[in-house]
Amino acid sequence: MKLYIADKTCSEAVQIIANELGIAPELIHFDVFGKSTSNGDDFAELNPMQYVPLLVLDEAKERLSETIVVTSYLADQYPEAGLIPPQGTLERVKYDQLLVFIATEIAQKHIPLMRKLMTEAGIAWTSSRIIAAYQILDDRLSDGRRYLAGDTLTVADAYLWATFWGERSGINVSHLANVTAWKARMDAHPSVLKALRDEADVVNAHRARIAEQIV
Repeated sequence: MKLYIADKTCSEAVQIIANELGIAPELIHFDVFGKSTSNGDDFAELNPMQYVPLLVLDEAKERLSETIVVTSYLADQYPEAGLIPPQGTLERVKYDQLLVFIATEIAQKHIPLMRKLMTEAGIAWTSSRIIAAYQILDDRLSDGRRYLAGDTLTVADAYLWATFWGERSGINVSHLANVTAWKARMDAHPSVLKALRDEADVVNAHRARIAEQIV
C-alpha cells in the first residue's frame, strides 16, 4: 500500500491507525504548496481534488480518500484490534455518527479560520461552534474514560487528534479539562509518536530535495 500524506494534516490519523495495526504503507509526501510528491508521482492525476490522505491499495491502484473512509477501512480489515465497532451494528452507526460529528463540527470548521477566509462575525460564530463541539466531547470524557470510546484508542481518537488545529485556527480549549487530559494522553501514545517521526522523515527528505533543485 501507498499512503499519500501532507505535513501536519488529517493524514496523520491514517498513520496512527496503521501503527496501531502494525502495518506499514509506503509514505509519500505531497507538498501542498509546490504540488510535488516525494516519489515524483503526479498527485493531481491520482486525486483531482489534491487532498490527503489518499491510500493506494494495490498494484491495480485501487484508491481510497477521505480520512474517515480510509481509517475505517483499515480498522475493518482487522476487527480483532477493536479500533472500530463491527459493521451493521447500532454501535457502529453511533460510532460513525461520532466520526461525522468530528468531521463537520470540528475538522472542517477549523479550515476557514486557519486560512483567514472569514469576517470578524464569521470568525466569532465559527469559533463558538467549534468550542461547543469540543465541550460535547469533554462531557463525553467526563465519566473517566481515557479515550473517546472507552479505555483504548480507536479511530475517532486518531481523527480528532490529527485535526486538533487550535494553535493555527486560534481556538483555545484549555478550559476543557477532560479534552486537555485526553490530548496529553494522545501526545504521549506510541502510535502517535511514531506517526510524527515517520512523517518528519519523509517530509524533511522531500523538502531537502526541493531545496537542492532550487539551488
